[in-house]
Amino acid sequence: MGDLFFRDNANMFGSQEFPIIAIATAPGRGAVGIVRISGKNIKKYVAQLCGKKLKPREATYLALRDAKQQPIDHVLAIYFEGPNSYTGEDVLELQAHGGPVVLQLLVSRCLELAAAQDDEHKPMLANLRLAQAGEFTQRAFLNHKLDLAQAEAVADLIDASTEAAARSASRSLSGEFSQCIFQLRDAVIQLRMLVEATLDFPEEEIDFLQQADAQGQLNRLQAQWQQIMQRTRQGSLLREGIRVVIAGQPNAGKSSLLNALAGAELAIVTPIAGTTRDVVQQTIQIQGVPLHVIDTAGLRDQPNIDEVERIGIQRAWHQIAQADVVLFLHDITREKDPAYQLADQQIAQTLQEKITAHIPLLHIWNKADALEKTAHISSQATPLVLSAKTGEGLDVLRQQLLDVVGWQEAGSEGLFMARERHVQALKLMQEHLQMAHDLLQQKAPALDVLAEELRLAQNALNSITGEFSNEDLLGVIFSSFCIGK
Repeated sequence: MGDLFFRDNANMFGSQEFPIIAIATAPGRGAVGIVRISGKNIKKYVAQLCGKKLKPREATYLALRDAKQQPIDHVLAIYFEGPNSYTGEDVLELQAHGGPVVLQLLVSRCLELAAAQDDEHKPMLANLRLAQAGEFTQRAFLNHKLDLAQAEAVADLIDASTEAAARSASRSLSGEFSQCIFQLRDAVIQLRMLVEATLDFPEEEIDFLQQADAQGQLNRLQAQWQQIMQRTRQGSLLREGIRVVIAGQPNAGKSSLLNALAGAELAIVTPIAGTTRDVVQQTIQIQGVPLHVIDTAGLRDQPNIDEVERIGIQRAWHQIAQADVVLFLHDITREKDPAYQLADQQIAQTLQEKITAHIPLLHIWNKADALEKTAHISSQATPLVLSAKTGEGLDVLRQQLLDVVGWQEAGSEGLFMARERHVQALKLMQEHLQMAHDLLQQKAPALDVLAEELRLAQNALNSITGEFSNEDLLGVIFSSFCIGK
């Protein structure tokens, strides 16, 4: 099935047979810039471009010349003969000085020579074209050099914003995550084969399922799934981060809390109600986990607010609906004000309607610095009291944010990078495993349905590594890569 998938999707990309070229380094000036070419059977073209035959995997210093034989730049040329290359095709890398004009001149010369006729009056390298985003890694995937999870890890490694994220992405790129998925898939296949063997030989007196301990195999499979799911959730948190929305009435200190968490004056803070009119966002890191902290307009429903503030409040509710965690910030100095209490109750009721039950809602009492030491709040729940002004209680809040989303620092060193789609695929697999479990509990299980549930569980796993995926998914994944990778 895997080979068929790769062949089918090679046709999906249409122009995979054509050679491609791109600048593989970031835009702008730099000490070194790289131009990369990938295609099948480009050895003759490489020799013509470089003026000599290159030994595979050996750096050669040479002058690359234009059509008039004037030098463009002196480069290091490295030729990788397929399939022993990143893409699985022949690859040429030209390492030149990193000026954008120089690199563009090199690309133009490569394209110009490709269109020139050789001794047989044919184009030197027909159809050489500029690469699309992620197309080099896409070809590595299609040529079996990487599976889909490893290909995604390439982009994750480039985008890593913390040391923990970089190390985790490197583990996924090395195949650690894929290996876990393959082991889980093999266990599903083993059980599936057992069930289908029973279907093929119904006349046998031996109860294949009972003799091979099918129920025990399924139980062990679910336990194995649980371990992998835990690591995948952790890896997804490390990559995706957590959307934390700060909500509450005007002047509760939302902007002050954002500034305190970020350690910078990002949002304007004044005693005037309605100062924050729009969404302000900052990404911070706690134990290597990105937190996207979002400050919103104060929530209130009064007839005298202007149109700009009204739009800001609408945007605040929109952000709250998309949050992973909502911080409901209360002003502890107004805790006994009846009007303030009533407004808080109305916000709390709307929050229950706007956010789903699985989104954590933390009640935070701010302005502890303004309280007398003997004062206490009357809330029955154990509150988190802090001061955005002095920083009191911020460490407790940071830890609570990690706790409510299930982050476990102790196991972070061995994590692999994962994405939300991987989490969803594993959840789908578990749904089919649970259906299989329920079928096995019946006195006369429908074995054909049982086999189908196991097949669907296997397909869910295969979608992670790319052995079973749809075209739209692949397009989304590779289009998010940078050009030249």
